[in-house]
Amino acid sequence: MADLFKSEDYETFLHGLKERIRTAQVRAALAVNRELILLYWQIGQDILQRQRQQGWGAKVVIKLAKDLQNEFPAMKGFSRTNLLYMRAFAEAYPDEAIVQQVAGQIPWFHNCTLLDKVKDPQERLWYIQKTIQQGWSRSVLIHQLERGLYQRQGEALTNFQTTLPQPQSDLAQQVLRDPYNFDFLSLGKEAQERELENALVKHIREFLLELGVGFAFVGSQFPIQVSGKEYRLDLLFYHFRLHCFVVIDLKTVDFEPEFSGKMNFYVSAVDDLMRSPQDNPTIGIVLCKTQDNTIVEYALRDVNKPIGVSTYQLRDALPESLKGNLPTIEELETQLNVLTVELEEDVDASNLTS
Repeated sequence: MADLFKSEDYETFLHGLKERIRTAQVRAALAVNRELILLYWQIGQDILQRQRQQGWGAKVVIKLAKDLQNEFPAMKGFSRTNLLYMRAFAEAYPDEAIVQQVAGQIPWFHNCTLLDKVKDPQERLWYIQKTIQQGWSRSVLIHQLERGLYQRQGEALTNFQTTLPQPQSDLAQQVLRDPYNFDFLSLGKEAQERELENALVKHIREFLLELGVGFAFVGSQFPIQVSGKEYRLDLLFYHFRLHCFVVIDLKTVDFEPEFSGKMNFYVSAVDDLMRSPQDNPTIGIVLCKTQDNTIVEYALRDVNKPIGVSTYQLRDALPESLKGNLPTIEELETQLNVLTVELEEDVDASNLTS
């Protein structure tokens, strides 16, 4: 019997059970989340309807919060602030089907964050879909919102439509961004290419987050041999959704036409030396300080390898004496929100007693 427990068949059986249990746990958590968010939406709808039809004022939310908290003391979701979020949530999504099929797929505080930071309905739905697809935590969602990912996605100039088959060309286009935001680096605007490269490798976690889901770091100054001569790629990645290598060439100057020729050479070499039969064509990204769209379009027009050109942004460096003494954006927002809630509650309380 002891040998049976160590057998390959038993291990396979146990592994299968573990996976089924984990899957059931995830499904149960998602089901609970959907039911909770649907409940919040229904409460928000009820508040909206009564305010519109019966003329209930804002102070009714304060009384409703107190009554619900007294009835359900173990539940933490019936604060005045959360009830106002429920009302805003119902107003933002009047169609229950969208709540069940889309907004109900992400946690409640993800939804609250989107209500606070995104006013355009289409943009909000885009962020919800990305959160579902890529499993963003709330902190990652806030990170992407603050860096305007929606506006930057798919904005790089490329020749993908003429060099890649469908649907890979569309997917590859969406993977690239313009500009890339490197505000996590403490570099001046006059930084040299090797300084920029070393800083990105040192902060590889933040760099990968900015590049987006699917990128795996292969190496920096990656060597390749062509006709007995060694060449080095600034940065080499593999993208698991595109199933291809991605070569990044860093430039701390404005884009020049010859950059596309050099990248064409790199991409061809990686295709011949590293690409397997299962891999899609290698993609090249020239990442430069600034670009002129017309010059980029001419430079890429007759190139037969898939190449994109993007820019990057660095934050302005602070004097050393000020670093660490200034509050972060999150700290400022927290303090502002606390003051706003306290002020609103004081006003509402005075209205109730008047």
